[in-house]
Amino acid sequence: MLKGKQTRYLRSQAHHISPIFQIGKGGINENMIRQIKEALEVRELIKVSVLQNSDEIPAEVGLAIAKKTKAQLVQVIGKTIVLYRPSKNDPKIQLPS
Repeated sequence: MLKGKQTRYLRSQAHHISPIFQIGKGGINENMIRQIKEALEVRELIKVSVLQNSDEIPAEVGLAIAKKTKAQLVQVIGKTIVLYRPSKNDPKIQLPS
């Protein structure tokens, strides 16, 4: 579980990155979950956007992805989801305590 200070730090780090995954009409599937896991291992902090044509609710999608990837849901703002999971092999982001 992230503390308030850590969440604020991650939000500031995520501000400048672009979404690398998009959720459309098809919703989330196992292939997408696998790709998100791989991206989290490499980048640790990613953004996912929910497209306008999707019937999914971004907050619910964010929680579902976080649960399936064992990541932390940093924030959902509009249709953008920010996820964080420290890398097992090469952690890059140092969270404040």
